[in-house]
Amino acid sequence: MYVGKKKDEKVKVTCIIYTSEHFEEQKVKSIDDCFPLKDKPAITWINVDGVHKLDKIEQIGKQLKIHPLALEDIVHTGQRPKMEDFEDYLFIVLNMLQYDEEISEIKTEQVSLILGSNYVVSFQEDEGDVFGLIRERIRADRGRTRKMGADYLAYSLVDAIVDHYFMVLEKVGEQIEDIEDELVKNPTPEVLHTIHSLKRELIYLRKSVWPLREVISRLERWESPLIDKSIDIYLRDVYDHTIQVIDALETFRDMLSGMLDIYLSSVSNRMNEVMKVLTIIATIFIPLTLIAGIYGMNFRYMPELESPWGYPMVYVIMLAVGLEMLTYFRRKQWL
Repeated sequence: MYVGKKKDEKVKVTCIIYTSEHFEEQKVKSIDDCFPLKDKPAITWINVDGVHKLDKIEQIGKQLKIHPLALEDIVHTGQRPKMEDFEDYLFIVLNMLQYDEEISEIKTEQVSLILGSNYVVSFQEDEGDVFGLIRERIRADRGRTRKMGADYLAYSLVDAIVDHYFMVLEKVGEQIEDIEDELVKNPTPEVLHTIHSLKRELIYLRKSVWPLREVISRLERWESPLIDKSIDIYLRDVYDHTIQVIDALETFRDMLSGMLDIYLSSVSNRMNEVMKVLTIIATIFIPLTLIAGIYGMNFRYMPELESPWGYPMVYVIMLAVGLEMLTYFRRKQWL
């Protein structure tokens, strides 16, 4: 059962067949057209955009003899990164990240890879990926891709996904810097909401990256005829990149936690300042209220009541008391 967003788009299948001397790229109209291509004496990369058409995925599974549990994981998006060995092929699941500039959010897409002896099949939820540079290298015969086997192609796809994590983290880092500046200038509730949203995104990223480290480590140590020993050094490089991504995520998490503490401290300090001003105002009015209360009593024989200067004298006394208290507060640096 497909559990992703409902879609009506057609499933798009592209095939790239190459050797060191030959290159061919096709957009097949029918899925059946791409299966004979993988039996050619060359490396075949079949890319499937869209896993929402279950009949198409089931058809691919029958032709490639993919285990039903692997097919279930392909359409049941949201899997944690993992690697499984089915003897004739390796099944790899990982998450591809994209940063949406318009809404400033990270979008996650599940990518499933089938690595065979001379072919790689990649399943994506949507059209559009981070594999453009790999396609250009194959077309222009740059780098090692066309001189290596299907295992190197699978490594290249995984490496492209992991390297794109750094671009996403760079955008997250810029967003954190903007929040930090806003936090110092004006710690509003909107800033707090943004901090919580980023913390949730980083937690989700952490769940995507930490299992990937185990997947890369297993691929490096796995004794499979589908992975040549010469690929180990490249897998170690991807493993190092994964560790760097994890370190960056942990750093961002610590920064956000510190920013949350700064926000709470700023709000508390602002509240303390408000309470200090209100307390000073109330303290100044305490003796003034006392004086007003004394002369507000309705006793008949009060000596100041008959004095023509009684009213202004009381005002002068109240003003002098207030000014004296303000001077005292300033001397104590409470103002």
